[in-house]
Amino acid sequence: MRNILRSPRWSPYAVGAGIGILSWATFYFMGKALGTSTSFVGAAGSALCAIDPDHVAQNSYYLKEYGAKAGGFKPIFDWQMALDIALIAGAFLAARLGGTLKAERIPTLWAERFGASVAKRYAAAFIGGFILLFGARMAGGCTSGHGISGSLQLAVSSWTFFISMFISGVATAALLFGFGPRTRPSMEVPHV
Repeated sequence: MRNILRSPRWSPYAVGAGIGILSWATFYFMGKALGTSTSFVGAAGSALCAIDPDHVAQNSYYLKEYGAKAGGFKPIFDWQMALDIALIAGAFLAARLGGTLKAERIPTLWAERFGASVAKRYAAAFIGGFILLFGARMAGGCTSGHGISGSLQLAVSSWTFFISMFISGVATAALLFGFGPRTRPSMEVPHV
């Protein structure tokens, strides 16, 4: 087991089976589908509720998602927020144990195409993340909600979302970075 945890890459089949088992557990114990984007809406709603509870009470989206379920606004920290935090902690731990943890502010491919500006890279990452989260909420779920939970239930809407996400991702990557082959720096150690 120790060797598996220290491996830089895990088998996608084993990881897929683990995610499937986790999905079964969330359905069985919580009666909910596995997903992550709703917790961000919950955090925004909780923050807004602390500032202007009347606005939240009159907002149909917040009421639909949270207000009527518990007789008031849902707390910011629930099982889904715990999952989001565990995903970040687990990714950090896996990278650390696997020896792949590195500080990379600007990926090489990005720097080749757009330059070495940290501000430009962070702005693009923030805008891209915002668009992805906005689209996820419009679709009624996120990549984990649709891609994992919805697709394993064979939901047509989830398969449509998942396929559209991959097509748009490939198209965006092609627009940003082009179709041509990339030259990669050599990984060989020079002989001295």
